[in-house]
Amino acid sequence: MGRLATVLRDAFASRAELEADEERRETASHHCCAVADLTPRHRGEVYGVLRSVTLRPKERVQALEAELYDGSGSMTLVWLGRRAISGIEPGRRGRFSGLVYEKDGRKTIFNPRYELSPRPGE
Repeated sequence: MGRLATVLRDAFASRAELEADEERRETASHHCCAVADLTPRHRGEVYGVLRSVTLRPKERVQALEAELYDGSGSMTLVWLGRRAISGIEPGRRGRFSGLVYEKDGRKTIFNPRYELSPRPGE
């Protein structure tokens, strides 16, 4: 994209569009797949920010659920049998990997492996 086109896009883009662009650049810099490009029933590795973390009581097993956003879309991360995980909290960034499922029309990884990025100043 030319410099003028970039300046014009940035001048007229909404804050959400600019934040999404920044998240997509961050994902690319970590050499991860965009959430929008994940394929169900294949392994995937994503990088993004956790927007929300909730404890979901299930029929037999409790689950900790987190919404991950990477600028291209969001997905659900589920840790079965966990009430809390140190560092898994809203606003935290990290790399998450595992087998991608489609659950209720939403991309989901159960019990993902993860590597949390240090917080600013750590």
